[in-house]
Amino acid sequence: MQADMNGIVPIHKPSGRTSHDVVEEIRRIPGIKKAGHTGTLDPLATGVLPVCLNEATKLVQFLIQEPKSYRATMLLGVATDTLDIEGEIVERGDVDVRREDVESALKSFSGTLRQKPPRYSAVKFRGKPLYKWTRRGIHVEPAPRIIEIYRIEILDMDLPYVTFSVDCSAGTYIRSLCRDIGAKLGCPACLSGLVRTRNGPFREDKAVSLEGFDTDEKKAILEKNMISIDEMLPHLSAVVVGESLACRLRSGLQPTLEDIGDIHMPRVSAGDTVKFVSGDKRLIAVARMLYSSDEMRTVGLKKSLVKILRVFNH
Repeated sequence: MQADMNGIVPIHKPSGRTSHDVVEEIRRIPGIKKAGHTGTLDPLATGVLPVCLNEATKLVQFLIQEPKSYRATMLLGVATDTLDIEGEIVERGDVDVRREDVESALKSFSGTLRQKPPRYSAVKFRGKPLYKWTRRGIHVEPAPRIIEIYRIEILDMDLPYVTFSVDCSAGTYIRSLCRDIGAKLGCPACLSGLVRTRNGPFREDKAVSLEGFDTDEKKAILEKNMISIDEMLPHLSAVVVGESLACRLRSGLQPTLEDIGDIHMPRVSAGDTVKFVSGDKRLIAVARMLYSSDEMRTVGLKKSLVKILRVFNH
């Protein structure tokens, strides 16, 4: 494994390909043994698909929950079984709405919501994705999930199409959002186009395309645009450790008060996630705090203070 191939590259996913297709293409590039993305995009959608390479795949579980931003185009007057234009039409209806009606409907979806995922989605039911049950003709009513819409506004309106931008929590289905907006307006609706403009810290203008390049060119593009593991998770409190403790953490140590000793610990609460870094800011490990800052000095020397979640060897 090449050391310079450990990192994250924001890929611009083209329409017509699955996120899995993109990752599999990257896995075939020499020097890449492991790859994983940080949030699925439907085949219809385009935009930012961050792909973690080799050692950086350990970051997926932390990056997948980052907020997302989209530019979506909704078709009013048509509903499909997949909630997007690639599905079979199940309902048609008249569209008699004004811009202020749409603006009011969009505004009503700001904040914390209960959203029902599409029946054609990767949400699991009894260990299998919903779309597998649906394709077998088995009707499963997906349970609503809590999501959050931070911002939503109209960008353009040319009926029956409405284009809007939305900032939302991970796990939000824009197809479901279009369905629900249509219901609010009193007409069927589905998604006709979608671009993910932001996935956590990764933005559309920094995403790179691999389309039309041979293997060597793709590898060069990845190397040129790779973001270091050490630059990730800037929002986490950092615990700076020496080389000796760093080696022990990489070897599987679950540090106790005795191990940490006089190391400066940030103000934290029990359950917080922190990162251990070296003096030159290299990411060593990510951990969950078992005790708060106030509790730390009251536990025994042999008590584990944190639960190490991932260690990084790069």
